Amino acid sequence: MRWIKAIDSFRHLYAHSIGFNAKSNLSTTKRAFFCRPIVNATAVNPTFTNFRPEVEGNIEHRIIKANGINMHVAEKGKGPVILFLHGFPELWYSWRHQINAFASLGYRALAPDLRGYGETDAPDDAKSYTYLNVVGDLIALLDVVSGDQDKVFVVGHDWGALIAWWLCLFRPDRVKALVNMSVMFHPRNPDGKPLETLRAVFGEDYYVCRFQNRNAIFQESQCDSENRNAIPRIATRLRKSQRDSKNRNAIKKIATRFQESQRDSKNRNAIKKMMKENKGDSRAPPPPSRLVSGRGRGRGRGRGRGRGRGRGRGRGRGNTCLRHEPGVIEAEFKEIGYERILKGFLAYRTPGPLVIPKGKYFGQPDTPISLPSWLSEEDLKYYTSQYEKKGFTGGLNYYRAINSNWELTAPWTGSQVKVPVKFIVGDEDLTYNAPGAKDYIHKGGFKRYVPFLEEVVVMEGAAHFVHEEKPDEGCFLSKLMHDSAYI
Repeated sequence: MRWIKAIDSFRHLYAHSIGFNAKSNLSTTKRAFFCRPIVNATAVNPTFTNFRPEVEGNIEHRIIKANGINMHVAEKGKGPVILFLHGFPELWYSWRHQINAFASLGYRALAPDLRGYGETDAPDDAKSYTYLNVVGDLIALLDVVSGDQDKVFVVGHDWGALIAWWLCLFRPDRVKALVNMSVMFHPRNPDGKPLETLRAVFGEDYYVCRFQNRNAIFQESQCDSENRNAIPRIATRLRKSQRDSKNRNAIKKIATRFQESQRDSKNRNAIKKMMKENKGDSRAPPPPSRLVSGRGRGRGRGRGRGRGRGRGRGRGRGNTCLRHEPGVIEAEFKEIGYERILKGFLAYRTPGPLVIPKGKYFGQPDTPISLPSWLSEEDLKYYTSQYEKKGFTGGLNYYRAINSNWELTAPWTGSQVKVPVKFIVGDEDLTYNAPGAKDYIHKGGFKRYVPFLEEVVVMEGAAHFVHEEKPDEGCFLSKLMHDSAYI
């Protein structure tokens, strides 16, 4: 493979730590390497992973306790550590070609299932998937597996690339050099939350927006402005229901009067559901995640039309109805079938924005999706088996933490990534073809925030999953050890 030979040509930079020669090095592609034992690691329970494709070879699998979660890691080889970070909707398995290749060259290749994916634990709360949480997982992992190596090589793709950028910002002392793919570094914009910006630019059917928790009760049954103002008030009163029966009865009366004034059956059914959930417990209000208080802003005080809160009949601009309910997009994925969803994402090659209107995921439900040449039925079977066991919630939670990331990373506004970096992207990748992306990459914006950016490689004929599409290309990852700056 061209890129293996290219990497081998730089072996003199690491001869002191790798200890191999050109003749034996290229012959080791067929030889199995076994990792040294890991301290405080336990072997994966064989019943936990009931299928792995034969293509993985002699890759070891372990579960390591890291940052309070159990983390699954695939590893192979001995020598300097290379940490591979996958994206969505992938797993450690997307690095199968690179793990075997780099192990044969005298490196120790590590590819974890990130938090929420595959055989790694998946916390329920979306706020547990911020950059700080996931980078914390990786630092704890490296503390266990990297031994006396203070710094490691890092390779990231998609969400793995985003995590890698922030790993370099938070802990540059742990990164020797970085090769990132598909997702460039964007500085934090202090003027607005990213999710709202994406909605404004691409609309509600943009995949990032669709991945958010959706309002299962009222989203599709919007009422007129008076009802939009009234529903949050009813929700607020229900939430503040007290312990005695008098208050419960009063709330029921309010809800009943409101029901009788409604114009469509969907809203009446929603109120019934709220009342039923509130009926059983007089000691506490419904969980805050289910209700939200709204503020109708009319143009008047009290019952008038001026500026004020409460009973104004102007245009309500507060939070509409109830908060988003979790699990709606997951239910849609399950109904369509995990295999089709994975096929659709992995085979996607349209350079434009990815939009997924409800009921039209990658075409009509009966539209066949052909596997790309780089993805076999066996590969798809493994991906599907893992997502059928755990579902998509863990991966989707990364998108749901976008605004939380924006809030938490305020101290790093304007910061630069100051480690040696090479960036690889396919010319058909939707990220490369996003509005303004090419100018940002090639006209100095990228370099401004990543001052040690040494090279940008645009791979012709490659789309988003460049590391799987073209694992044998000469420019791919051979750039990792290109010069002495990477020692």
